[in-house]
Amino acid sequence: MNPTHIYHLIFKDILLEWRQKYAFNGIILYVFSTLFIISISFKKVQPDAWITLFWIVILFASVNAGAKSFIQEGKSKQLYYYAIASPENILISKFLYNCLLLTLLSFINLFGFVVLFGNVIGNMSYFMVVLLLGSIGFSATFTMISGIASKAKGSATLMTVLSFPVILPQLLLLIKLSRRAADGFSMLEVAQKELMSLTAINLIIIIVSYLLFPYLWRE
Repeated sequence: MNPTHIYHLIFKDILLEWRQKYAFNGIILYVFSTLFIISISFKKVQPDAWITLFWIVILFASVNAGAKSFIQEGKSKQLYYYAIASPENILISKFLYNCLLLTLLSFINLFGFVVLFGNVIGNMSYFMVVLLLGSIGFSATFTMISGIASKAKGSATLMTVLSFPVILPQLLLLIKLSRRAADGFSMLEVAQKELMSLTAINLIIIIVSYLLFPYLWRE
């Protein structure tokens, strides 16, 4: 692992995103379009529905963001990456960049939900921790699945199908933990087991991706 290579790869992705704003703007448009549809469909959103809809919006935004990791890059660009950096550095840079992107999208989504539907979260600091863990977990999952789908000559649809068994346990835990935060509980009071389970799932995905990606990248 070379921190310098990782930094330059992340900087490259940020620079490309800044120059080609249509991809990021498209995701933002999706988020706000979904929020608008929800706002005209429900007169009042109950706390449980608020939390469930919040994470569903983030989930589908994560699919769109994750698809950009490898699927939208051609073979020539992947061959160039293969020549200048190790597979581990490429994976880590994509993962960290997606973490930054999804964390930003999550906060934008949270802002939209609070403005349009009010704040149902009783313990916001606890919810921020859950939001960060969710962004890390979704980033790790969709970064790896995007790499698999690109090598299988697949599309974003294939990525969605492959990620469903992995993403479902994360989504259920995130919704459960968010309900705890909405009730105002402290994570140290009632959610230690769920929080540890979510952290363990994230670590397993990251470690497995790190170990297996070099073999996938050489194909």
